[in-house]
Amino acid sequence: MLLRTEVNGKACERWILPETLLLDFLREELGLKGAKRSCDMEVCGACTVLVDGMAVSSCTMLAAEVDGRSVETIEGLSDGRSLHPLQQAFVEKQAFQCGFCTSGLIMASLAMLRESPDPDEAAVRAYLKGNICRCTGYRRVIEAVQRAGREMRGG
Repeated sequence: MLLRTEVNGKACERWILPETLLLDFLREELGLKGAKRSCDMEVCGACTVLVDGMAVSSCTMLAAEVDGRSVETIEGLSDGRSLHPLQQAFVEKQAFQCGFCTSGLIMASLAMLRESPDPDEAAVRAYLKGNICRCTGYRRVIEAVQRAGREMRGG
């Protein structure tokens, strides 16, 4: 089938097999490696991307489902000169260790901050419960998300 979508603000048109997963399309067809393959069951969050602004697990979503829709990946956040406020906050707060889960955490956090720009700790924990990190205790992740929220609000 012919897939017409927008990825990171750019029009994209590719022939794909109907059974192609969004994760495979992004990684193999477009070379966007930020979303990671891990559980293949929609439970770890490492493959999180945004579709029409909503956080989704790309490991279980068919690429065909994004036809006519907008997809955002971690690669699309930075303008190439400076980091997105969420990326910068993760660096400044040292909110990652091995980095495997980081893109998923950042993309899920972005969806949350667009919806709720001033979340308290409980809200961040609740929103990110689908993103598993085996290295951190989440404290720095929560601090980074709240800091980015302040920055994105202009404070």
